[in-house]
Amino acid sequence: MSIEQVPPKHYPKVEIGRRGMASGIDFLCVWIVSSLLGSSQLGVQVVQILVFAIAWVLLRVVVPYNNQGQSLGRYAFDIKVLEAERGKVPDLQSLLKREGILGLAALLVSIALSNIIRNPTAILLFIPLAIDCGAAFSDTQLRQALHDRYAKTMVISSRRGYSLDIKVKRFVDKTRRNMR
Repeated sequence: MSIEQVPPKHYPKVEIGRRGMASGIDFLCVWIVSSLLGSSQLGVQVVQILVFAIAWVLLRVVVPYNNQGQSLGRYAFDIKVLEAERGKVPDLQSLLKREGILGLAALLVSIALSNIIRNPTAILLFIPLAIDCGAAFSDTQLRQALHDRYAKTMVISSRRGYSLDIKVKRFVDKTRRNMR
């Protein structure tokens, strides 16, 4: 009896720009909801942080778990999250690990955006997100960020989605042709 090695299944990788835009849509949705509850006071507001965390978990954990690995932003750009080893939608615990790390970095960005006019050093709160997502630039094979490596997940292209990036490119091309 011989042991046969099965090559890992190849999945279409997603460009960093598409991943960033998808995460940006999710972040904007959560940030707008949490900002509506904020006030004009200085500093960090506990209610706003709590609403941000709950909305982040709902949008980035519960929705993908029930929607084939796609959140609103991922659906808009035809991408989804899978477990790196099995190639299936991650379980709830993996998604919570992944989005806990990314959510904390997004929360810091949210705090920075709310306070950057009054306190320019708030720009330093972008550093954790840059470090976390910067790892995807150095990983040419799987393009995993630190939160993906920790949760053993990967982001791949999907056939299911809205194809917002393609529709925007077509609109821009059509607009350029009409302006000539």
